[in-house]
Amino acid sequence: MPNIKSAIKRVTVSEKKAAANKSKKSAIRTTIKKAKASVAEGENVQDTVRATQKAIDQAAAKGHMTKQAASRAKSKLAKAANAAK
Repeated sequence: MPNIKSAIKRVTVSEKKAAANKSKKSAIRTTIKKAKASVAEGENVQDTVRATQKAIDQAAAKGHMTKQAASRAKSKLAKAANAAK
């Protein structure tokens, strides 16, 4: 544990940010899983896919996903939705 006041603050701030980022990444993964389940069941596919793609784009814009990972996730989701039609 650091002794200097500014170093102590940096530790606490970075812990808070890490927890927030972890929560946001988990939420994105959950959204993607729900969308995949919706596609598999075949109910309300278009709205779910559209909402999930928007969430993925927002996560990429905020830096919670890389652009490539976001693009790959959106592509997989669209491919699954088109196959389900």
